[in-house]
Amino acid sequence: MIKMNKTLSAEGVSVRRGRQPLSDSSFLLTITISMFIAIYALAIAFLGDKGFSKIQMFFNLFNENAALIVIACGLTIVMISGSIDISVGGVTALICTACTVCLNNHGFNFYTALILALAIGLAFGIIQGFLVAYMEMQPFIVTLAGMFMGRGLVALIEVNQIQVRNEAFEKLSGSRIIIPFLGDYNKKGVFIPSKLEYGVVVAILIVFICYLLLKKTRLGRSFYAVGGNAQSALMMGINVRKTRFLAHVLCGLLAGIGGFLYLFHTRSGSVQQATGLEMDAIAASIIGGTLLTGGVGNVIGTLFGVLTSGIVLLVVTAIGSQDPWWPQITRAAMLCFFIVLQSIICSRKKK
Repeated sequence: MIKMNKTLSAEGVSVRRGRQPLSDSSFLLTITISMFIAIYALAIAFLGDKGFSKIQMFFNLFNENAALIVIACGLTIVMISGSIDISVGGVTALICTACTVCLNNHGFNFYTALILALAIGLAFGIIQGFLVAYMEMQPFIVTLAGMFMGRGLVALIEVNQIQVRNEAFEKLSGSRIIIPFLGDYNKKGVFIPSKLEYGVVVAILIVFICYLLLKKTRLGRSFYAVGGNAQSALMMGINVRKTRFLAHVLCGLLAGIGGFLYLFHTRSGSVQQATGLEMDAIAASIIGGTLLTGGVGNVIGTLFGVLTSGIVLLVVTAIGSQDPWWPQITRAAMLCFFIVLQSIICSRKKK
């Protein structure tokens, strides 16, 4: 039975008011989660023999996309505030290459490499945030320059692909979290417990922190207000420039963390590394319900946006299509679907 709330009209007559309709963010989030569940259920039903019925397949979605989850959270924050950042792919490549060189040749360890990664991400976030927020330059142009800068610095550091040769770092990055009560049986009937990378724990923690930041803090509400209507936010006493600046700084910080997780997963660096990562992050944010116009978004939706893109890639590959464009075509169709939904929502708001 649906619980009804009672209110009194001006005449004193008792009026029953039903449950409030879903907000735009909740509506888009519901669609994203439903789509992920539907695609995964169909994959289990029709492609179970390809490994989709195994629990490890589900965990591999997180293992392969931990870095993207963190970076996409940063893009979500920036997009909610009404801006954009397409430099994160170049920043990731720069972090991977710089950290690899320092680990191999300059005596760096895990902690000093992490500090370097955070410093690179924050440097890009602070500089780009200042240019966008205080110099009022177009974020697309500023971050496009940042993307080229990142790729150019990678080429200056090392032209060829290089692998991490630091024994301690390799050992740590190769370790896994064993989940003894979850797993699958192989063909010989031997139980194999599921394995999870440490980066996944970091990614889930980042999602949780970003969720609390956006929903429970004044700064998070300021991101939504500025992205929804900057002029109204200014009249409410919100420092619009500072808010946009902090959004880019947070995106840079998360790009630093995500870039380090990318290195932790791949243990290599190259000029071509993380090519297209910025577009994957933006697509995941949009699929997760973040409006391109700003003011609406949710990092939980972004998480499911990443997972949905990942499961689509696995399904298309499992079907037997080796052509690299089919996953991109499928992802593009999903993206178009959510952009149309966003257009409908935006047009409804204007009425």
